[in-house]
Amino acid sequence: MKKLEMTGGKPWKSIARFALPVLAGSLLQQLYNTVDAIIVGRFAGEASLSAVGTTTSFVFFFLAIAIGFSSGNGVVVAQHFGAGNKKGIRENASTGIVFLLTLGLVSTIVSLLLSKPVFVYLIKVKDSYMQQTLQYFNIYALGLIFQYGYNIFSSILRAIGDSAATLYFLLLSSIINIGLDIVFVKNFNWGVSGAAFATDISQALSFIAAYIYMTGKYPVLKFKLKDYKWRGKMVADTVKIGSPISLQLVVVSVGFSFIQRAVNDFGQAMTASFTVGQRIEMYLNLPCNALQTTMATYTGQNVGANRIDRVKKGTMQALLISLIMTIFISALVWTFAADISALFGLSSKAAAYSLSHIRTVALVNLILAVYIPLFGVFQGSNHPTIPMFTAIGALSARVITTYLFRYNPLFGESIIWWNGLFGFGTGFIISWSYYLSGKWKKNAKIGE
Repeated sequence: MKKLEMTGGKPWKSIARFALPVLAGSLLQQLYNTVDAIIVGRFAGEASLSAVGTTTSFVFFFLAIAIGFSSGNGVVVAQHFGAGNKKGIRENASTGIVFLLTLGLVSTIVSLLLSKPVFVYLIKVKDSYMQQTLQYFNIYALGLIFQYGYNIFSSILRAIGDSAATLYFLLLSSIINIGLDIVFVKNFNWGVSGAAFATDISQALSFIAAYIYMTGKYPVLKFKLKDYKWRGKMVADTVKIGSPISLQLVVVSVGFSFIQRAVNDFGQAMTASFTVGQRIEMYLNLPCNALQTTMATYTGQNVGANRIDRVKKGTMQALLISLIMTIFISALVWTFAADISALFGLSSKAAAYSLSHIRTVALVNLILAVYIPLFGVFQGSNHPTIPMFTAIGALSARVITTYLFRYNPLFGESIIWWNGLFGFGTGFIISWSYYLSGKWKKNAKIGE
């Protein structure tokens, strides 16, 4: 296991070596999400694209639970890995798997019960594509257990320093998803149902591949049936770190539900364009999100090894890497914004919205690059509530400004994409204030 440690050598090299596969994997995930939207938009129509897009915030709600608690378990495993405690690794990892799979089953039941009330009353989906929205989401929800399982396997692997493996699983998933999209949506004319089935199948295969790889390659993670136990103390440790991470992402989901509601009020063209804009915005966020994931593991391992000095040095280097990469992607997005919009088969009105959205976020999202990696530092040092409070502040600012200015002549409908300026500015102030205070270094120990 020694070669996977991040507690020695130059920090930026360890960070870059770990972050690049995470970034590449996230890029693959976004590519197949984009291709999914392109195929739906071109072969099923703008209403179908709007239906898929308007489910995003509710889909992310359940993804937030999966990411949050799997990340919480990953931080615990990373700390035991840094301390060289094999028993701690095995017991926390196997408990995390039981916990996440249980959450996956519960989430499927809850999502199916709540889907119609959420889309009708909270998000206010238009009647013209309501049936397609429910059709897509309900089929998608059947595969949540695979999504939860894949996330916990990936977090455990990242915790012991293997970030490259997730890249291979996502490559497999992407190829299968795109292939099935073409078959189901284009050739079989299954519309949004085909897109949802393609997603479920590809996630199931990634789940299986990740489990086979994890248990086959690492003896410490080769579990027997009796190892899968519900260990209350270890579940509590995962929940302690994972709850604020999940809540942070749930806040993002709920905030975006209100923004999506405002988007839907502007009509189908705006909803379709917002779907495109969100897909492109995800590309801009890839570097800072990859560095957040990296810094959670990097910090967790160095906390376990009692190397806070390396955390501070690595943080500055990670932020610089994040900013440089984001500037590069933003320049590409700004330059090719019109060509990007043209790929999705939008109407002229929707395409105009999309162009403005894409170019605005190419500028505004630079702010994210210089504070989101700090979230990983806070999570890895047992201060996961700070990203949660930062997310609450940032999303509150975005939602408030959206509803405050959406009919104001200063912004009008353009506040849908300019709200990030207010939200990300708020997040920047909160996160940097806490980091500079040095409070994140307190209680940075295993199990505290």
